[in-house]
Amino acid sequence: MGRLPPSVRLIGIGWYVALCIGLGAGLGAFLDDRLDTRPLLTMLGLFSGLALAFWGGIRMLLDLIRASGPKGRKGP
Repeated sequence: MGRLPPSVRLIGIGWYVALCIGLGAGLGAFLDDRLDTRPLLTMLGLFSGLALAFWGGIRMLLDLIRASGPKGRKGP
């Protein structure tokens, strides 16, 4: 993914965040219907998806910032 332009990488990060949240909440809702535990698993899936999206999104953004930063700059 390092060779893609930054704009495409940002779109990928957006999709990653959306899928984490959507799949977490969707899987939780599906399991709630099957196990009759509404809304416990939906909330658990939503918060798990949010946590995964936050953690993964931060990591991908940091990689993007490092890759697009100045190449020859030395530290302070």
